Amino acid sequence: MLRALLAARCLCRPVPRLPPPPRRCRGSSRPGEPALSLSQRLAAVAAAAGLAGAGWLWLREQKERRRQRRRREELRELALGRGDFQLQDHTGRPRSKADFLGRWVLLYFGFTHCPDVCPEELEKLSRAVELLERQPRLPALQPLFITLDPERDDAAALRRFLRGFHPRLLGLTGTADAIASVARQFRVYASAGPRDADGDYIVDHTVLIYLLGPDGLFLDYYGRSKSEAQIAQSVQRHMETYEPLPQ
Repeated sequence: MLRALLAARCLCRPVPRLPPPPRRCRGSSRPGEPALSLSQRLAAVAAAAGLAGAGWLWLREQKERRRQRRRREELRELALGRGDFQLQDHTGRPRSKADFLGRWVLLYFGFTHCPDVCPEELEKLSRAVELLERQPRLPALQPLFITLDPERDDAAALRRFLRGFHPRLLGLTGTADAIASVARQFRVYASAGPRDADGDYIVDHTVLIYLLGPDGLFLDYYGRSKSEAQIAQSVQRHMETYEPLPQ
């Protein structure tokens, strides 16, 4: 009986517990592999972030190119700027649309007797051209002014008026029919108001700056709310993403 009790006590003795295995730090290498240092882990994270950022920029650039292409196609369907014109510049030289093919053009329609709006818009146009000229890698840009008041704006009047703006700003005038024709091409509204006692009058007209591409077709426009910096930024974007479309 005593031996049986002793045997039972031995069988009921608790099994000694083994110490738990050592805990591995998160991110440590497997046994037998060298652990990555903090700088190596940071470099790996930076590389992954760089690849993700580059991919995002590439997708954004492709999206912007598609948007620009769709916009050009939509604007081209408007048929603005198509057709030719026969005018003369402020030096008396005959000018046609062919003279400006291959060049970027910022175009404004107005009149020299305008008291405020036209000078303000031409000053803004001139400053936008100056901003773009600070980047020699960009193609040259031709600033252009076409009068909507050929009755008073002959070559001499244009020369006097344009002295206060960009030195390369070119003024164009012509017959009443020729001016009306080019205005229709760009869907520019123009209407002379009543004359005062001195025979003076104001021409009510569309106030927009037009951007023409090297193919001579309309690409974009800028209203009075756009600053010279915004215009220059938009023109630069058009220049950098320009892809000629079939006419």
